[in-house]
Amino acid sequence: MTANIDESSQPENVNNATGNDVPQGALQGIKVLDLSRVLAGPSCTQVLADLGAEVIKVERPKIGDETRHWAPPAFSDETSAYYATINRNKKSLTVDITTPAGQKIIKQLAADSDIVVENFKVGGLKKYGLDYDSLKQDNPRLIYASLTGFGQTGPDAKLPGYDYIIQGLSGLMSITGPSDGEPHKVGVAVVDLFAGLQLTIGIQAALLARQHTGLGQHVDVALLDSALSMLANVGMNHLASGTVPPRLGNQHPNIVPYQVFAGAGKQHFILACGNDQQFGRLCHLLDVDWHQDSRFATNPSRVANRQVLCDMLVEKFAEQSRVHWLDVLSQAGIPCGPINNISEALAMPQAQAREMVVDFAAQGSPVKALGSPIKLSASPVTYRTPPPRLSEHTDSTLAELGYDSDMIAKLKADGIV
Repeated sequence: MTANIDESSQPENVNNATGNDVPQGALQGIKVLDLSRVLAGPSCTQVLADLGAEVIKVERPKIGDETRHWAPPAFSDETSAYYATINRNKKSLTVDITTPAGQKIIKQLAADSDIVVENFKVGGLKKYGLDYDSLKQDNPRLIYASLTGFGQTGPDAKLPGYDYIIQGLSGLMSITGPSDGEPHKVGVAVVDLFAGLQLTIGIQAALLARQHTGLGQHVDVALLDSALSMLANVGMNHLASGTVPPRLGNQHPNIVPYQVFAGAGKQHFILACGNDQQFGRLCHLLDVDWHQDSRFATNPSRVANRQVLCDMLVEKFAEQSRVHWLDVLSQAGIPCGPINNISEALAMPQAQAREMVVDFAAQGSPVKALGSPIKLSASPVTYRTPPPRLSEHTDSTLAELGYDSDMIAKLKADGIV
C-alpha cells in the first residue's frame, strides 16, 4: 500500500521506501557499528536503523552472517527470509577481525561511532583489542552494548547462549504447552527478540545519560535475564505463593474463563473474560445463572473451580459455530477473537492499515518484510534500503576512512575484507 504524498514536504511513507541512503528519523546522526550476528543482536540494530541511525554491519569475508545461508525459503534474489528479517536499512562491510589490519579498520570505525553492538562470548573480543575497555580509550563517548547468553558476570558468564536452551533453563517452557503434554518452546525465538528489545532500551537510555555526562558506558544484556523477566505474573505467582506454577496450556493462570474454546465442528476461538462484569454478560448471553453461583461469582472463586466451569462452557460452546460465538460475544462486549494462521494475520485490514508488511519492490528488490510496530508522529520509522548484499558497502566505507583504491585492492587480495 502506497500513499500519495508530496515528498518535498512530507516524511517518507513507510511502505514507499526510496533508494536514499541518508539516515532519517529520531536517531538521525547516530552511528552504529554492528558486530553482532544471527538474531538477537541484529534485531536490536535493525530497530536503531529503522529509527534513522546509520548502521554498519560487519560480516565475515565471503561467508557473512550465517543467517544468509539459513534457507529455504529465500526471495528470488536468494536473500534468505531469515536474514531479511533483521537486516534492512544497514550497510554490509566484510572484515576479518582476527587480523591486525582488520582490527585496525574496526578501531577506526569505533572511534567515530556512537554505539558498538556485539554478541560474542564474554571476553571474546578482548584478545583483538575490540572490547569496551580498549575502545573507550579512543572514544570515551562510546556506548558499547553486549548481548550474551548469561551476561558479563556470574558463574555461567562464559557459556554460549541459545534461545531454545534459555527457554528451557528459564522455566518458560515449563509453563508453555498442553497441561498433560510435554513442555513446548514458543513458536518464534522470543527470548532472542525480547533480549534485543531490552538491549535497544538500554542503548537509548545510555544515549540520554550521555547527554548529561558526556560519557558512554557498557550496556550488558543477557538472554537468561531477559527470559526470567518475561515470566512476569507467572514468576510473581511463585514468589507470592512459594508453589511451582503448572503448565496450563491455553488457560490463564490468574483469570477464568480466559482460554481457547471450540464451537461446533471443533473450530477454535479465544474467550477472554477479564472481570466479573464480563463474566456476568457471558452468563446472560448463554442464558445461565452461573454468575450467581458462589463457585463462580468472583474471579478467585472461578480460578479455584476452573475445571468445573470450563467443562460446562465447553458443552455450551459446542452448540453453535465459531462464527456465531464471535459475533454474539463481540456484540455483548466480551473480548474474543479467532485464531488466525500467518497468512490470515498479515492479510487483516488492520495489519494493512498499520503498514505491517513492507515491500521493497520500488527499489528493485523482491524482499518483503514485516513492518515496525513503532509509530512516531514527527520522526517516523523509515525503510530506506532492503537487506544489503554481502560486502555491498565495503569499498565506500573504507573510502570514508581514507583508504584509496590501491589500499582497498590490497586488503581484498590479502583476504582482510
